[in-house]
Amino acid sequence: MTTIALPTTVTALPLRKPAGGEGDTAPSARVACGLRRRLWRLAVAVTGGMTVTGRWRVSGGCVVVANHSSHADTAVLLAALPATARPVFAAAADYWFDVPVRRFVAGSLAGVLPVSRRGGGAYAGLLAAARPALRAGRCVVIYPEGTRSTDGEIGEFHSGAVRLARECGVPIVPIAVAGTADVLPKGGSYRRAPMAVHIGEPVDAGHVSPSQLREQVMALRDGRRPRNAPLRRAA
Repeated sequence: MTTIALPTTVTALPLRKPAGGEGDTAPSARVACGLRRRLWRLAVAVTGGMTVTGRWRVSGGCVVVANHSSHADTAVLLAALPATARPVFAAAADYWFDVPVRRFVAGSLAGVLPVSRRGGGAYAGLLAAARPALRAGRCVVIYPEGTRSTDGEIGEFHSGAVRLARECGVPIVPIAVAGTADVLPKGGSYRRAPMAVHIGEPVDAGHVSPSQLREQVMALRDGRRPRNAPLRRAA
């Protein structure tokens, strides 16, 4: 278990195109991800601190699925995930890239992959954006609920993350995030509160369903074993 509580500094990252392309590889991606991680660990420290449980056990490309109740979810995941994972985040292009300020945060500070969430081509957009990053050995983070929860419940998981992992031949890592809605609730204002990230075991995408992943994330959040059959661990 790791608890983060660090003093504050100011770190600036250069404006750059959205992360995840074939050219976004080591060592430049490692440096950028290391700087992002340092920045967000400092930011998280002054918003109440963060506790991390579980170990990161993946080497190479993977899909992370996490619950979503706050914009702070991305900050704590950037702080918690190792820089070697080189995480990028699949996020709605119509929100994060529609105005300059959000575009800067998404492209330079968070490493966001812009994905269309409209129409029947939403999965095609996700695949086109995420596959190059996975081929480059990066971790692609997806919030399968598709939007932020406002009631504390974890909504139904859409199938895109599982489809993506299966098609690209990578494992899935379930992660539960807690406390972020207390820091920055949807439609609310900022306040200090402790947060937590619970990292699960990698699983074979061919042996798991969206509903099983949801149960796994709920179990991680609640500190219990899932009610469904154990998931097969990825090699």
